[in-house]
Amino acid sequence: MQAGPCLCHFPGNALAPPAALSPADLGGGGSSPASGGPVDRALLEDLAAASRFLSLQGVVDAFGHVSMRHPDAPDRFFMSRALAPALVGADDIQEFDLNCLTCQGDQRASFLERFIHGEIYRARADVMSVVHSHSPSVIPFGLVETPMRAMFHNAAFLAAGVPVFDIAETFGATDMLVGNCEKGKALVGVLADRPVVMMRAHGSVAVGPDLQSAVFRAVYTEVNARIQHQATAYGGPIAALSPEEGQLADKVNFKAGHRAWDLWRKTAGQ
Repeated sequence: MQAGPCLCHFPGNALAPPAALSPADLGGGGSSPASGGPVDRALLEDLAAASRFLSLQGVVDAFGHVSMRHPDAPDRFFMSRALAPALVGADDIQEFDLNCLTCQGDQRASFLERFIHGEIYRARADVMSVVHSHSPSVIPFGLVETPMRAMFHNAAFLAAGVPVFDIAETFGATDMLVGNCEKGKALVGVLADRPVVMMRAHGSVAVGPDLQSAVFRAVYTEVNARIQHQATAYGGPIAALSPEEGQLADKVNFKAGHRAWDLWRKTAGQ
């Protein structure tokens, strides 16, 4: 199915990330968009399990969310209704178009910050899953000038650097929430082609080419932050991964991460 242009047009000049969906891919839409088509229920169960597992890991608590692009309709994505992540089941999953309107007239309450997900999917054709979290060890790196660095091989995806989105730079004083398309586009401009972006005084976003990779990155961004806090406390230089080491290690992680998912999926239960 096709989604219309964003309902909130962003006039800023932030760097546009590569591999954006073309206007031809987006087309026109209505107030109650149609579904992108049926999907295997197992995919929705995996998405719900990802939500529960992220809660078990402390990456999300009562807040935060994970989404997945529709496998057959790039202008649609799935995310749970507004619900604490630990409570999400497959029946709680909603379908959205890229304007973040629920499909088929679904009237259940949706997350306010679904625009993070919709605008990333609109701009990044390579992204198939998005995690937004407020994991506590990560938040300080959005507040200070000390950058997050890749402390170990499982966090290799951070080695090229982690940008920080400061909503105040574009919108001034706000409630800090990405509550419309305009703010979502501003965040995407800072994310650019990276796998993770920090959000000042808020949290972070991790993206991936599949659900498993996005969850892996969200988990190990939090783990990496804890390790960096510990390493910094020892004093002296930190021998973090170089960008080249990160690139090499991340290739291995992409394959091994799916093994981790087998365990995590079982841990999250049905």
